[in-house]
Amino acid sequence: MGLTRQYLRYGPAALFGLVASARGNAAFVALRGERGRCVAVPACEHVFVWDTRKGEKVLILKGLKQEVSCLCPSPDGLHLAVGYEDGSIRVFSLLSGEANITFNGHKAAVTALQYDHLGGRLVSGSKDTDVIVWDVINESGLYRLRGHKDAVTQVLFLKEKNLLVTSGKDTLVKWWDLDTQHCFKTLVGHRTEVWGMALISEEKRLITGSADSELRVWDITYIQEVKDPEEPESKKSKGSSPGAEENAEEDETLELDECPEERLVKCSKVGSIMREGRDRIVTLATDRTGKILACHGTGAVLEVFSVLSEEEVQKKLEKKMKKAKKKAKQNSEEEPERSVELSLQEEIQRVTNIRASSKIKSFDLILSPKGELKIVLLLQNNIIELYNLNLSAQVPQAVCASKITIGGHRSDVRTLAFSSDNIAILSAAAESVKIWNRSTLQCIRTMDCEYALCSLFVPGDRQVIVGTKTGKLQLYDLASGSLMETLNAHDGAVWSIALSPDQRGFVTGGADKCVKFWEFELVKDESSVQKRLSMKHVRVLQLDEDVLCVRYSPNQKLLAVSLLDCTVKIFYIDTLKFFLSLYGHKLPVLCMDISYDGTLIATGSADRNVKIWGLDFGDCHRSLFAHDDSVMYLQFVAKSHLFFTAGKDSKIKQWDADKFEHIQTLEGHHQEVWCLALSPNGDYVVSASHDKSLRLWERTREPLVLEEEREMQREAEYEESVAKEEQPVVAGETQGEAGLAGKKTIETIKAAERIMEAIELYREEMAKLTEHKAICKAAGKEVPFPVNPILRAYGNITPSAYVLEVFKKVKSSELEESLLVLPFSYVPDLLRLFNEYIHLGSEVELLCRALLFLLKIHFGQITSNHMLVTVIENLKKTTISRVSEARDVLGFNMAGLQYLKREIEAKDEVTFFADATDRFEEKKRKRKKKEKMVLAVL
Repeated sequence: MGLTRQYLRYGPAALFGLVASARGNAAFVALRGERGRCVAVPACEHVFVWDTRKGEKVLILKGLKQEVSCLCPSPDGLHLAVGYEDGSIRVFSLLSGEANITFNGHKAAVTALQYDHLGGRLVSGSKDTDVIVWDVINESGLYRLRGHKDAVTQVLFLKEKNLLVTSGKDTLVKWWDLDTQHCFKTLVGHRTEVWGMALISEEKRLITGSADSELRVWDITYIQEVKDPEEPESKKSKGSSPGAEENAEEDETLELDECPEERLVKCSKVGSIMREGRDRIVTLATDRTGKILACHGTGAVLEVFSVLSEEEVQKKLEKKMKKAKKKAKQNSEEEPERSVELSLQEEIQRVTNIRASSKIKSFDLILSPKGELKIVLLLQNNIIELYNLNLSAQVPQAVCASKITIGGHRSDVRTLAFSSDNIAILSAAAESVKIWNRSTLQCIRTMDCEYALCSLFVPGDRQVIVGTKTGKLQLYDLASGSLMETLNAHDGAVWSIALSPDQRGFVTGGADKCVKFWEFELVKDESSVQKRLSMKHVRVLQLDEDVLCVRYSPNQKLLAVSLLDCTVKIFYIDTLKFFLSLYGHKLPVLCMDISYDGTLIATGSADRNVKIWGLDFGDCHRSLFAHDDSVMYLQFVAKSHLFFTAGKDSKIKQWDADKFEHIQTLEGHHQEVWCLALSPNGDYVVSASHDKSLRLWERTREPLVLEEEREMQREAEYEESVAKEEQPVVAGETQGEAGLAGKKTIETIKAAERIMEAIELYREEMAKLTEHKAICKAAGKEVPFPVNPILRAYGNITPSAYVLEVFKKVKSSELEESLLVLPFSYVPDLLRLFNEYIHLGSEVELLCRALLFLLKIHFGQITSNHMLVTVIENLKKTTISRVSEARDVLGFNMAGLQYLKREIEAKDEVTFFADATDRFEEKKRKRKKKEKMVLAVL
């Protein structure tokens, strides 16, 4: 079958114009061992790592399709966990930039991520109200914790105990015991959503932030500590209310009987710290040491607090005691009986407020050993700001160390244009016009402007004209980057601008119901001898409605004008007489374009339709339902009847105006697409969106077959529907607080299918083998056995070894979910094979995990099947012996490593590198101190 019409595919070439998305959070990452220099920020579906000192992008962690919603660096600084809008989590290596691990468990956006202090476990909270704990080392999900009734906002591991604290928009803070996987305590002291949470004072205090200006402080007491008679007094009394210690013992005995949840932890409200902001908390966090606490609301102010350490609290208490004693002596009173206590405001002191240049979205802190605090702020308007704060100063003042702004606009780009040589791209927003180099994607020029709505390159590409919301036309010179002239063109917004085909002038349409014709002219410049370019108003066409869009026909005979009354009027250019009216749209036509040969005009409207009309008689050839929201921009590809449309539904689509067919959809933007521009040669499309990104699409040489495209679309829809189906359940299990971590996805179904195919191949091969043996016996000689091509490809392995190979290839994070959808008819064969493998001692850990899971989910069927009794008995013997062998090997290795460590430490001449550098630094510090003292003496 020959291809009737060949189209070429457009593919994504680049994402630019974006510094950071305001969806996720910023986080300091350690690249090449240097902390506080590089910062990771979300950038639509990718993560950008910026060097704040140079203002350069040093690493891009490429995502798939979904937008990034959350970031969390690992404690060792080598990995970065990234949560996405669809609920998936990917763990990237910061050394290679590759995603090593993918976790699928949540059904909605990931809202919170946290590693435990060793980096072995990762906990995630989501908009789907679930909390999932993942094993990063084994690359698998451990369990799902259900209990919140609304989106989870923060999750925190406690170092000392195996506990987890979670907060949610349901006003609750929940405490989970991870040993038993249940919620043993719920704090209900908040009236509104709990938006943020932080642990301070060596995890003995919890601070929560909600929708008011109060930061609530809670004391955490571990019950075992209270009972411990050797506990120092200071720890008990620290920050607690007067007389609390005396009652603690009595209360404890009562509470242990009454409330079983009080057996692990006791959490009581101590008081509140008032913020200056009146709005809700957006981010509340501490630095790694827990000495600095910071928070911000929906405004532009970050409030920084200092948390006193235990020693500092003791010193302050002693000072207070001395003062109290002095006072008592002066007043000739006896010793003060009641113990002196520090108020909460004295323990958590306000350091300073930092005012950013715009609203803050998130922040991260790093406290250097020298006492300097580095703060990175991710702002709502596509800026990253880095501040330094010297805490040792008398009055700490934040200094803005660097800003990353050049890579993008502060507001949405409303107009785009390509230069005639296909190299330069113009983008203009509410505050500036930027010129980009298409090949390097670098910003060449930035020029201040008013709110831009339309633009064009003047023929010759040395100047650009921008039409603004206030009705002005601004002419810029690209060589000097200066504004040459501003004309008051319209009394309302200049909605549209179009260059005349003879390139001698242009036409503008505005909200003042006028279409104005302009010509380029050279005028004498007062400041220099040379003449400069200017614009001269020639004619005006007055209409009854606001003009939304204007376009010339290529032969410069007709002018199409779209009006607010939902019609498109066509006029003769020479006489300005009316020629045609195109009506049929239910809402105003926002965009239109005329094909290169002047035969077709395509109009895109706010009613979500695109209509294709003949320009000879104004007849509507076809009406196409194009987008799920308003069609914002439409443009024909040069020298063809293909055109692109951009919609508020975040999609860009390509259409054939002759066959009225949808060719392809360019998906990438995450929010409304405002405008697009095609290069004059048709090889590139550039688009701008509300997500602050500019995207470049390139025409490839790959032919696009419509039937294949439709098939791929159907497959994608099926894969999406699979994830939305009901999740498989374990027979006889009721839904409790804890559940399985994974979820059914297309990958888990494919993995289960691969296991099924492998078992079927094993069955066929075993049947063939017995048949072959019978043939050999009958023939009385060895007959050649035909080897299966799949087994030959794997290097002539046995059928049972092939099943094991397939098993090993299933991702660790998808193993349980794959076994859950595996029909029971395959389980007996699997159990027999497991027995064989474990007996040989291959992949004991993986097989035991799969075996125990199969026994759990098919317990009833396995125990009632008499055929499997002997198999299970054999499995019991082999697994116990093999697992104990593996445990012994691990124990021996651990003991060996500890012995080696002791041996190395025993030899004085060898010191670990870390110790050596510490000593070197200490010597350096002492030398500097000496030098200072000498100078002071001199």
